[in-house]
Amino acid sequence: MREGKIIVIVAPSGTGKSTLMSFIHKKFPSLKESISTTTRSPRDGEKHGTHYFFESVDIFKKQIEADDFLEWAEVHSNFYGTSKQFVEGEISQGHDLIFDIDVQGADSFKKYFDKKANVIFIEPPSVDILRERLLKRATDSSDVINERIKNAEQELLRKNDYDYCVMNDQLEDAQQNLQNIISEVLSND
Repeated sequence: MREGKIIVIVAPSGTGKSTLMSFIHKKFPSLKESISTTTRSPRDGEKHGTHYFFESVDIFKKQIEADDFLEWAEVHSNFYGTSKQFVEGEISQGHDLIFDIDVQGADSFKKYFDKKANVIFIEPPSVDILRERLLKRATDSSDVINERIKNAEQELLRKNDYDYCVMNDQLEDAQQNLQNIISEVLSND
């Protein structure tokens, strides 16, 4: 049986990653999103093992101690993590997985999976355009936008550390480049 592929999308906030992820899901419906583990309570309609693996803080901390996660973080007083066992099980069954994670998460994937993790960095045309996009979204305060820009500048220093880089200047071009890269990754055995 063919082993599944791991595709990781990483980008600074405001780069258009959500729009590109929607495009990817339409073009590659066989790509599965990973199911993360979290300590937050399920929201209406969310099911354990479908949307998230819901765990207690105690269990999550034991999983951290046991090195069960590829990457994990505490966000707004809740823990989130990606289970090594889940990912390994899925790719061993031939399932292709896609991840939308941050730079630190991408580094963890590369460290653990090496060449099996195909990391695609989405780059904004410039920091100034990124700032304009974040201001246009009008969802964050100026302090939050400044923090996002500061983080983006640091993340952009890492863009050449990954397997692929896609500039999201013209959406159609970025979509085509992303489609070409993912098609290549999925066809390599």
